[in-house]
Amino acid sequence: MTPERPDPTVPTATYRLQLQPDFPFSAAAAAVPYLASLGVSHLHLSPVLEAVPGSRHGYDIVDHARVRGELGGEEGLRALARTAREHGLGLVADIVPNHMAMSPRHNRALWEVLREGPKSPYARWFDIDWEAQGGQVLLPVLGAPVGEVLDDLRVDGDVLRYHDHAFPLRDGTGDLPLPQLLDAQWYRPVWWRLARTELNYRRFFSISELIGVRVEDPEVFEATHATVLRLLHEGVLDGLRVDHPDGLADPDTYLRRLHEASGGRWTVVEKILADGERLPAAWPVAGTTGYDALRHVDALFVDPAGYGELLGRYRAFAAPQTDRGGDWAATVRRAAHKVLSFELATEMDRLTRVAHRLCVASPEPALRDRAPWALRTALRELLVRLEVYRPYASVDAASVVTEEAAAEARLAFPVREEGGAVDVVRDLVLGRSGDGPEHVEFRNRFAQTASALRAKSVEDTAFYRYVPLLSATEVGGNPGGPALSPDEFHAYCARVQRDWPATGTVVSTHDTKRSADVRAALAVLTECPERWADVLTEVTRSGDDMPDAQLAWAAWQTVFGLGSAAGERVREALLKHVREAGMYTSWTEQEPAYEDAVARFVAEGPCGTPGERVAAFREALEPHIRANVLGTALTHLTMPGVPDLYQGTEGEYLALVDPDNRRPVRFPPAGDGETGAVSNAGGAGAIAGAGATSAGAGGTKEAVTRGALGLRRRRPEVFGDAATYEPLAAQGPAAAHCLAFVRSGEVVTAVTRLSLRLAEAGGWRGTTLPLPPGRWADALAPGREFTGQVPVEELFTGVPVALLERVGATEEGTD
Repeated sequence: MTPERPDPTVPTATYRLQLQPDFPFSAAAAAVPYLASLGVSHLHLSPVLEAVPGSRHGYDIVDHARVRGELGGEEGLRALARTAREHGLGLVADIVPNHMAMSPRHNRALWEVLREGPKSPYARWFDIDWEAQGGQVLLPVLGAPVGEVLDDLRVDGDVLRYHDHAFPLRDGTGDLPLPQLLDAQWYRPVWWRLARTELNYRRFFSISELIGVRVEDPEVFEATHATVLRLLHEGVLDGLRVDHPDGLADPDTYLRRLHEASGGRWTVVEKILADGERLPAAWPVAGTTGYDALRHVDALFVDPAGYGELLGRYRAFAAPQTDRGGDWAATVRRAAHKVLSFELATEMDRLTRVAHRLCVASPEPALRDRAPWALRTALRELLVRLEVYRPYASVDAASVVTEEAAAEARLAFPVREEGGAVDVVRDLVLGRSGDGPEHVEFRNRFAQTASALRAKSVEDTAFYRYVPLLSATEVGGNPGGPALSPDEFHAYCARVQRDWPATGTVVSTHDTKRSADVRAALAVLTECPERWADVLTEVTRSGDDMPDAQLAWAAWQTVFGLGSAAGERVREALLKHVREAGMYTSWTEQEPAYEDAVARFVAEGPCGTPGERVAAFREALEPHIRANVLGTALTHLTMPGVPDLYQGTEGEYLALVDPDNRRPVRFPPAGDGETGAVSNAGGAGAIAGAGATSAGAGGTKEAVTRGALGLRRRRPEVFGDAATYEPLAAQGPAAAHCLAFVRSGEVVTAVTRLSLRLAEAGGWRGTTLPLPPGRWADALAPGREFTGQVPVEELFTGVPVALLERVGATEEGTD
């Protein structure tokens, strides 16, 4: 039975704030008047519970019982809530159920586990395999093998210290000689490199500094959620954003439990849906955080034919350094093999051990006599063929771990009989070989490993290896097919309105690799691939110093998308790019000579004199970039769902991957930049920091944002659960360049797409947009009204987007 859909207090729009010691609750409270003036209904806060001191993101939780002291503590949060209420705003908070910081001196629950071992009352909190590594928790903190750093380990009372690290000593062991003392603990400090293959605790992806929490245990759920739930029930918080539900053992059960405990508060989940995947219908949530919406909005502004030509140009430019030809599916597959062999080797070991135990103990002869190597190979070959993040208990696993994938996986075995391990593993995953506790554990661990693999192989590797169009390499994106027709977009929006009308939607977040405005600029390159190739030929004539052509292609696109920016920002983003790609250097195996070459290339090329040619090319395309920026913004703010604005994105916001996109934002006093109409000079550039606004396109974007948010706040029934969504088709030779839709028969959104192709074809040429019956007022430019068949060129006078509100019915037959 499908749980009842959440109802209480659905936001009309949220605004994401990145809290950190430099931007605590008091700073957020000071920004409330300005944020309320934008037209949002709720502030969306990054995690508010106690985190590692100095953390700039808050996802490294150390204490679920306390609101973070560095932000102002619980009183500071309550004061923010009061100020928000005074201005008509509520609060939505990000929660982190999957993991905590692996920092014993700050994480007291973990401290007790390391001191008392598996008998500690907190031992059930953490996902630790006590049967591995001799019953000791491996702590990968040493800078070298223990024998080389033994002198750096010292006993200080009942604490073992290693530089800034501190660990509890097991009772009665403090006087032992150091080697024996280490052997006597419930943990073992080891060389950091052993994290790759030897760890016996579940991590967040491959980040050893974050340890998995067993929130599927009811007692652990209660202990780790009590404070957040209390704040919800006391009215301090109104809703939740759930971070990374795919990392949990059983997301279905967790979300049902959270729904019941929260009283059905508005909750969205950070679920990355693959292209064509659907959110499990049984989940009692409002929807996702919105990366699926991001993919669909971005794809509207990509020219499919131009992308094909751009891909060909990329392959010619970067060959042979395009990860063997520049094929997206093959790039993902190779990345997945690499991740399982290195970053997730320890997770594969544990999964293989569980599978082997099940086979050895099985009463079914078909499962017996399976060698660990064969099971490991079968697991690997099935995992790399998953096209979604993971299977779920509420979704048929056979649709995820398909027979087609199994058939391909069998080919990895040189002997046919050994290939039977694939069927054994698939039957275990599908629950066909038993349903005991260890069978459930295996299915859970398979799903958790699949999720980590997908994130690491796609988002953190393949996105940095396959770079014909950087804007397509975005969280939730599909670089293999980055373009979308208007009809496909309309079908998606109709489905969202029908099935998940209160889902979240985003175009920029704290996790996007490039902000929406950077991606909007890059999309224009699909409309002029030949010109882009010519520019690259010019700037790389003396490019013998470029480290590799693939990196150069990505670097030139980075500076084109970002526009003028400090070279340090570009250099740091590109160093992260090459380390994530892992082709010539990596985070753990850095190659200084190559990285120095990257830094020199960036300074002398993209951020040097040749970069001026790219800047001039960007400036020539500015009207078309502006059309994409404004079209993206208005589409996002008026399509089905609850739009979430990332801090600073109401104006022009140009940012790269974190930490560039998490830099503090300065908010103006209330009243600054409050424009009621769109004009080229409207909206003062008041937001500074990571993406300062300008008086040109940024101001116009702010006016569009204010107009759309104000309309949502004033007419919530037009955009809510009971609203409707209808496509509106333009008529004429340029009809494909106008994307329009009607919300509840009362509001019309119209935007320009592929404006460069439009201009090259001769403009609108009499194309019209037939409005529904009635008089329609321009919500962005008061005083303008339209009825009937409106010339699109007139509708888009001065601004390439339009937002219309019905103000009255026309006489019958005159529309």
